[in-house]
Amino acid sequence: MRKTAFVIALLALTTVVCAQTKAPTYRYRWKDAAGLPHYSDSLTADAMKFGYELVNDRGLVVQHVDRQLSPEERAAAQKVAEQQAAVDRAAEQRKRNDAQMLAAYPTEAAYKALQQENLDSMDQQIATTRSNLRSQEKALTDLLTRAGDLERAKQPVPKYLGDGITKQRDVVAHQRDTLERQQGARDAQVQKNAQDLVHYRELKAAEAKGE
Repeated sequence: MRKTAFVIALLALTTVVCAQTKAPTYRYRWKDAAGLPHYSDSLTADAMKFGYELVNDRGLVVQHVDRQLSPEERAAAQKVAEQQAAVDRAAEQRKRNDAQMLAAYPTEAAYKALQQENLDSMDQQIATTRSNLRSQEKALTDLLTRAGDLERAKQPVPKYLGDGITKQRDVVAHQRDTLERQQGARDAQVQKNAQDLVHYRELKAAEAKGE
């Protein structure tokens, strides 16, 4: 009798231990296109299509998996990721450039001197172009004067002189275009210098605050 009771107690204890050590079970839960919930003991094609959650036997979500993307959506996501990566790289490059600028020009006076040097260089180029333009315009005036003298004398204008006038007009037009571009570039540089100086001052203020 005692032996039977012992066996029964042992079986009961074994049952409790087995129940306590039983491996947890999981189910897959997802919603279809209509928003209706579905459950499955195995991973189905629909679950992968719509995205799913892995739920344990206590109803707790232990993993969330997003739905599969279409080829178009993957391409769009890849494009967005590449654009963001480019933005991040540009931001990092700006940080490096700012750090190098502050190291090279520790004072505002030094930075302003650099900006003025750039303008002085542009002014020299403009002065050279303007001088060349005056020379080319004088050469064109001389050719036109010669042609005018011949016409007033009722003599034909030689072909070489007409061709020379046409060529010289092209040279003058090119020099004028060059001068206009250089002057436009200088005006743009003046505006950029003002913006860069504001940025420089902001960086120095942040540096002073230890940011």
